[in-house]
Amino acid sequence: MTQERPRFSIVAPAYNEEEVLPEFYRRVRDVMDALGEPWELILINDGSRDNTLAVMRELHEKDPRVKIISFSRNFGHQLAITAGLDYAQGNAVVIIDADLQDPPEVIPELIEKWREGYDVVYAVRKERRGESWFKEWTAKLFYRLIYRITDVDIPKDTGDFRLMDRKVVETLRTLRERNRFMRGLSVWVGFKQTGVYYVREPRFAGETKYPFRKMLKFALDAITSFSYVPLQLATYFGFAIAGVSMVGMVVVVILRLTTGRALLGQATTLVAVLFLGGIQLIFLGIIGEYLGRIYDEVKARPLYIVAETLGFDEEEQKPRVRTVEPVQER
Repeated sequence: MTQERPRFSIVAPAYNEEEVLPEFYRRVRDVMDALGEPWELILINDGSRDNTLAVMRELHEKDPRVKIISFSRNFGHQLAITAGLDYAQGNAVVIIDADLQDPPEVIPELIEKWREGYDVVYAVRKERRGESWFKEWTAKLFYRLIYRITDVDIPKDTGDFRLMDRKVVETLRTLRERNRFMRGLSVWVGFKQTGVYYVREPRFAGETKYPFRKMLKFALDAITSFSYVPLQLATYFGFAIAGVSMVGMVVVVILRLTTGRALLGQATTLVAVLFLGGIQLIFLGIIGEYLGRIYDEVKARPLYIVAETLGFDEEEQKPRVRTVEPVQER
């Protein structure tokens, strides 16, 4: 039996979140039921190694509005979001993490702004509770750096928690790049956007799924996706070092002509060679990062592989990823 088409879709990636999911579902259900309009909750199992999928199945059996996409392995948070957007059917789609750091109770505020005519409503973190000073400091540094060097004005202190109108989702479905930075892509597509401030809570249970290594890769994906500044730095350094070398040659010639002495010593030569070698290796690494991402695109592999779905009808089983539908009324 075909279910009523949802007005709102909640997309929530999950990786090893068996402890959190029941409470997350309860709070989302309470918030969405209070709105009095049809909704769906799309849970994406991103290759979890615990009982996350089993918990998802229990929630689906209890409430058919809970739908499940289960990956064949761990593909990453950004690709899990992509899958959720590919399958979502609502007129407005909310992206939210399942760890309850982003409170579901903020969703009505996002919807209110959407009803006012905004196409993208992003949640801005005015306070981050329960996080170490190092993570908070590096997060602030990252957002300010990405704001300055990228070609799009990505709002500061925003995560993936946001609401997007159907036409924005359909546009994002046409963007199939592999190394994805979804919060940047949602700004890049344009449309009318605004923010809502909220307090980010500590994790309800479990451990963070973003250790420093993953945070660093995430930052590299963001920078290489939206900025050429790292490549341009090689040019700037080249001109700067060439300028210093020219000045150095002039100084050496003047000293030779006026005093009859020249700068001597292997240490000076060795330091100069090591310095230039280090600069060259750094920029070879930067070029390699960009080339690696080009290589990923050329291979043209699927963004993700779905092992199992629950709750979707036959039409929804074939998500459209390259078409843009007419704008629907709110």
